[in-house]
Amino acid sequence: MILIADAGSTKCDWIGINEQKEPIFKVRTRGINPAILSNKQIMERLTECHELAEIKDTVTEVYFYGAGCGTVISQTEVKAVFQLFFKKATYLQVLEDLDAAVHACTKDAPGIVSILGTGSNCCYYDGEKIITRMPTLGYTIMDDASGNSMGKLLLRAYFFNQLPEHLKTKFEAEFDIDPGIIKENLYKKPNANAYLATYAKFLFQHLEDPFVQELIKSAIESFVDTHINLYLEEAKKYPLHFVGSIAYFSQKQINEVLNKHNMKAGKFVRRPIDELIHIPLRVNI
Repeated sequence: MILIADAGSTKCDWIGINEQKEPIFKVRTRGINPAILSNKQIMERLTECHELAEIKDTVTEVYFYGAGCGTVISQTEVKAVFQLFFKKATYLQVLEDLDAAVHACTKDAPGIVSILGTGSNCCYYDGEKIITRMPTLGYTIMDDASGNSMGKLLLRAYFFNQLPEHLKTKFEAEFDIDPGIIKENLYKKPNANAYLATYAKFLFQHLEDPFVQELIKSAIESFVDTHINLYLEEAKKYPLHFVGSIAYFSQKQINEVLNKHNMKAGKFVRRPIDELIHIPLRVNI
């Protein structure tokens, strides 16, 4: 079996295909991001999935596209874990999640491709190669318009008493907002970015609320001012594609912000995994 995966910090989608590229296996595990997980933690997330454990010895090739896999060091670390878990695999390829996003959106046509999920990222694809103009430094410095940044904005709005009363009441009913518990999750427990992103779900449950719409739009404005601004000339010529759950559920707000900047949205893809089976095997994008 050939196994393909698209991973973020919160979740990882796996699909297994046969030699005819027909899907024969699907599963979702917890996220795998080497930037925030140790090799031991990555192995734990593999072994805890019974479905993966059952088929691991039938896997001959693995194509993994993940957040935090943009450096040789991170790619090597993930490969080392996979070599131990998928012991019968004779070929392992680890690439950044941007590679998967580009394939899912562009079909070899130039465009700006952005990921808005638990984290965020952006690149320009010229039709042949991916061009990035910034390093990815994670949720403490970057990740504008991501799930974790929107979760952070929501928490700030609550504690600075900026939430309208009707939203404040609903927020308190849904979450334990004890400061001690929040600080423990942010500063003592792993995966603080994924923890922050859990709060973003509240925004999309109340998407018709004017306050929520403005909060989301402010996050997207920040993304345009920082990430998209690095590709300003290209953004005037080519469509801007978006991948990830945050982007998928923020389409209206994204279109409004892009229209304001005279930019044109392209595709919105919630999950690129189903498109990855069409990537030429053993050939990088």
